[in-house]
Amino acid sequence: MTFIKMKLSIKVKPNSRESKFDEKSSLAYLKSPPQDNKANIELIKLLAKHFKVSSSQVKIIKGLTSREKVVEIN
Repeated sequence: MTFIKMKLSIKVKPNSRESKFDEKSSLAYLKSPPQDNKANIELIKLLAKHFKVSSSQVKIIKGLTSREKVVEIN
């Protein structure tokens, strides 16, 4: 079994009308506000669903308080 780690640079737009991830532009639109870590939690769930992995396999490695993030997916 082969495990692949993928790192993505993603720009986050909180307080959007709908939650979606645009893979071409690496933009994540999130309904949640950027307070109390809500947007980060929603981003992890959104990417896990998009890449069909569990939430525990998605980790924000850079940019926890920034709109520009680096995310690692196992």
